[in-house]
Formats: sequence, C-alpha cells, structure tokens
Amino acid sequence: MSFQVVAISVGLVSVAVGIGIPVFYESQIDSAAKRDNTQPCFPCNGTGAQKCRFCTGSGTVTVELGGGEKEVSNCINCEGVGSFTCTTCQGSGIQPRYLDRREFKDDD
Repeated sequence: MSFQVVAISVGLVSVAVGIGIPVFYESQIDSAAKRDNTQPCFPCNGTGAQKCRFCTGSGTVTVELGGGEKEVSNCINCEGVGSFTCTTCQGSGIQPRYLDRREFKDDD
C-alpha cells in the first residue's frame, strides 16, 4: 500500500513540475521583455565592433620576403579596416538577451 502512495505522489509531483517549469519560464520571459536591456555586449565590450583576427586590428599585414625585405599590404580579411561589425550584437553594443541571440548567426 505504501508503494502505491509513493508512486502516486511521485506521479503528481512530476506533473506539477512538468507544468510549473514552462509557466515559470514564460513569466520570466515576459518580465525580462519589460525591462530595458543595458548590458554591454561581451565580445565587443560595448563598442559594436570586433578587431580583425588576421591583422589584429591594424588593417595591414606585413610579410617578410627574405633578405631583410618586407612587404606591407592591406589585410584581405577586413579589407584594411581593421575591424568588423560585432556578430553578437550586430553593432548595437548591447548584449542580446538569451532568447534574442537565436536570431543572430555567427559568421566568423
């Protein structure tokens, strides 16, 4: 008899948790949507741009040719700019909320 009570209790708790978690999640989404988002974007530190990884932000690449000669040319990755629009915040400088991030694609 006590095993039946335990089994029924576990079943009821499972149903309550199964219903409660989505309801809680929805209420958190609604309350977060009402608040202003002012958190600076983590990857770009709120600037809206990220340094080019190829030229480390200089916009130029130096190639040693040998014999002490060097050739400096524009970076072919960033086309000499030295940076890209941040792919996380799309240049806004504000960290997108967790659920908003699914709209963005990392094209690095």
